[in-house]
Amino acid sequence: MKKLYTILIALFIVPSLSFSQDLHKIALEKAEDIEEKVIEWRRHFHENPELSNREFKTAEKIAEHLKGLGLEVETGIAHTGVVAILKGGKPGPVVGLRADIDALPVTERNDLPFKSEVVTEYNGQETGVMHACGHDTHIAIMMGVAEVFSEMKEDIPGTIKFIFQPAEEGVPAGERGGAKMMVEEGVLKNPDVEAIFGLHINAGTTVGHIKYKTEGIMAASDRFTINIKGKQAHGSTPWASVDPIAVSAQIINSLQYIVSRNSELTKEAAVVTVGIMQGGNRFNIIPESAMLEGTIRTLDESMREMIHEKIKLTATNIAEIAGATAEVEIVENAPLTYNDIDLTNKMVSSLQKTVGEEKLHLMKAITGAEDFSYFQNEIPGLYFFIGGKPETEVEGQALGGHHTPDFYIDESGMITGVKAFINLTLDYMEAE
Repeated sequence: MKKLYTILIALFIVPSLSFSQDLHKIALEKAEDIEEKVIEWRRHFHENPELSNREFKTAEKIAEHLKGLGLEVETGIAHTGVVAILKGGKPGPVVGLRADIDALPVTERNDLPFKSEVVTEYNGQETGVMHACGHDTHIAIMMGVAEVFSEMKEDIPGTIKFIFQPAEEGVPAGERGGAKMMVEEGVLKNPDVEAIFGLHINAGTTVGHIKYKTEGIMAASDRFTINIKGKQAHGSTPWASVDPIAVSAQIINSLQYIVSRNSELTKEAAVVTVGIMQGGNRFNIIPESAMLEGTIRTLDESMREMIHEKIKLTATNIAEIAGATAEVEIVENAPLTYNDIDLTNKMVSSLQKTVGEEKLHLMKAITGAEDFSYFQNEIPGLYFFIGGKPETEVEGQALGGHHTPDFYIDESGMITGVKAFINLTLDYMEAE
């Protein structure tokens, strides 16, 4: 009996392990082979950026590549989204991979041969357009992963759904889009995705490194608008007015007390920032109205609810005391980006396999936000960061942070993303 058991192990278990190891080896070798193509794709998208819900040429380029790989491709999802399905030759689970594809209204200052020279109008003002957050690298990384897997799809034990998502940076006023709209349009269905993985390149993390966290990794993001109405008067007679500018200043100052005096910051971080203040059109006229707009970032749902309520109370009560009125609107941008505990713990070894134990780091939550969270609200998901910071200083190059004109990424960091997606996908399929 013992001899029979040994034979069964030799026939079934050992070949299975060998097959798994060979599959990983082949895929990772293919990743190395296409690194230059990934860099070339990234440079194309960097030089030709498009804003949220306007990623028409970007989507066309992505779809052309995916169709050329023989994948099932669907376009026009959530306006400009592209989804491709790769059905492996062996049965297994359905895994989702996601890349965001939109750029920002930022005028690039970098002196690169593929620098963006694109100019457009945004919110009534002329502006440059730039991939100032690294979404160009995300597109290129996932195009590379799709090419690797398409060349070995007969050996893939499952199905992969490649989700190229528009409008992660937020939709234009009055429009819908992004991950929320993709979910509503059924992007996680037919076939039903079991788990989803997403990544973000990070200008502050050295190339070749990965950062991750279980549970909440990025904050919920909400946008608030406060419209203040007072009484107009000549600037020389403020007593004849109800000054909405002065009321706005009082509201701005008081909003900070919500965080510093009402929020339990030992529990989780919270942020309330006013980013826009508009009012008046002449130096010697006290206007009738003013407007404030800003963002709320929270990592705890109860704190989120409290801050929403306090903003409304603070604004309306201060305005009332001054004889003005204030109307407050709060719009949800993205929920908490929450890494499923079981999934994350199961896949840590895949990330470690990608970069080695010494280059895999457990991070603290940050107050940036990501609408990848809408996918995670539906199915288990894991979101992580890959390094894009050069190991040494780049002569003559300002290494700017995300959403700045000097944002800079070391392209050698992209291969880490390709390999991470490969390892996560294959390991999840084989485990299931």
